Amino acid sequence: MIDHTFVICAYGESPYLETCIRSVMNQTLFSQVILVTSTENEHIRRMAYTYGIPVMVHQNGGLGRDWNFGMSCAPTGYVTLVHQDDVYTRHYLERIMARFVENGRGLIAFSDYGEIRDGRFVRPNRNLKIKKLLLKPLTVAPENPQVRRRVLSLGNPICCPAVTYNRHLTGEIVFDETMKTNSDWKLWESLSKMEGAFLYIPEILVGHRIHEDSATSDTIATQVRRQEDLEMLSAFWPDWMAKGIGKLYRKGEAGNNQLE
Repeated sequence: MIDHTFVICAYGESPYLETCIRSVMNQTLFSQVILVTSTENEHIRRMAYTYGIPVMVHQNGGLGRDWNFGMSCAPTGYVTLVHQDDVYTRHYLERIMARFVENGRGLIAFSDYGEIRDGRFVRPNRNLKIKKLLLKPLTVAPENPQVRRRVLSLGNPICCPAVTYNRHLTGEIVFDETMKTNSDWKLWESLSKMEGAFLYIPEILVGHRIHEDSATSDTIATQVRRQEDLEMLSAFWPDWMAKGIGKLYRKGEAGNNQLE
C-alpha cells in the first residue's frame, strides 16, 4: 500500500456515491480509502459497509470544515479529497504519484478533468477550454511562484477533486471554513507563495459531475459566489481590476447551470 489516502466526503443520500466509491477502489495502485460525513445516515453507512470503508463522523458541517476534518482523518502524507458525485479513471492515482516522483518538490499534483452531465462525459465547453489554457504555463514552469499566481489570478482553473496534496512538503493543510465556495481557491493562493511546485497533468483523469443538486450549481446561483470571487481576485489585482475580471469570470461560470 502506498503512502496515500482517498478521503471521500459524503453528505445526504447521493445516488452517485457508489459509482464514486467504485472508481477509487478500482485504481491501478492500492491506496487507503476512508469516508467522512457530517450527515450520517443509513445510505452512507450501507455504502461504506458494502465496500469495507471506515466511516468518520463529525458535527456542524460546511465545505471548509468537511475538508479539514477529512484531512485530519487521513493517516498518510499524500491525500486526495474526493467529492461524492465525481469519478476517477483507473490510472488517476498512478499518474499523480508518478508526477510526484518525477518532481520531488510537488506541493500538489492534479489533472485535467471532464464534466459529466446526464450520466455521460460531454465535450469541453468554453469555460473548460479557458481553464485548460490558463493551466498550460504550469507544464513549463511548475515551480515559478509568479507563474503559479498568474494562473490563479484570472479565476480558479484547478478542479478541487482532481488535486492530491503532499503534506510532507505543505505541512498541515487548512481550508478557510468561513468561505462557502472558494475555500479551495484560497488554499491554492496560499500554497502558491510557498517554495515547491504545482504539478499539472494535462490529461482528463477525473469526471466532475454537474447536476441540479450539486454544491457547485447551488453556490453559483447565490450572491455568496460573487462576493467570494471578488475577495479572491482582490488578492491578485487592484479592486477596480478585480471587479472587471469578476464580471468576465461570472459569465464563464454561469455555464455550469446550463444543464443540457
